[in-house]
Amino acid sequence: MPERETRLCEDVLLTTSARLPTRYGTFRIHAFVCPYTGEEHVALVKGAVARREDVLVRLHSECMTGDVFGSERCDCGEQLDAAMRKIGKARDGVLLYLAQEGRGIGIANKVAAYHLQDHGLDTVEANAVLGFPDDMRNYRCAACMLRVLGVRSVRLMTNNPAKIEALLAYGVRVTRRIPLQVPAKPSNVGYLRTKKEKMRHILETPSVRKTPRPR
Repeated sequence: MPERETRLCEDVLLTTSARLPTRYGTFRIHAFVCPYTGEEHVALVKGAVARREDVLVRLHSECMTGDVFGSERCDCGEQLDAAMRKIGKARDGVLLYLAQEGRGIGIANKVAAYHLQDHGLDTVEANAVLGFPDDMRNYRCAACMLRVLGVRSVRLMTNNPAKIEALLAYGVRVTRRIPLQVPAKPSNVGYLRTKKEKMRHILETPSVRKTPRPR
């Protein structure tokens, strides 16, 4: 029988948890549901994080194309892999996997945005044509999840200052930002530049290294 809990923290309900062995190490997976939207989020927890300070944390928004299918249009899958590796090697840590596909616009609209990008628009321009803001994500549930898990403060793996600002606004103390930049590819260098130039992401200017020609 799975362990079941019913602790409510403002916007999120922790429903159940279980052991989860992975190639990165053994975690405990916690399932959360937002009682207002029905969105389902999960937390992967390494070690004992309750009442801990400076816990290594990654907020990762769902990206089916990058995380599941290995898309190189974005850096999401590689960021997820890098974050899991870092948490797997740490004494304790948390990865929150948030149901916010396509920066919150959903998979169907995300594919529609891809179509517009295929015709020359960047991610911000494509969202605008579809009638969406640059980024529709909200991190209130993430803050509630961390409080339910008992995390007192976090070292946040992110390049996105909006995540830090949101957690601080919802009462989560961020003691340090840890960069999580992965190498650019020809297929996503424009995407990364848009993040840096239009979305305030803290990145070194993305560029693609040329492979030396064999002599």
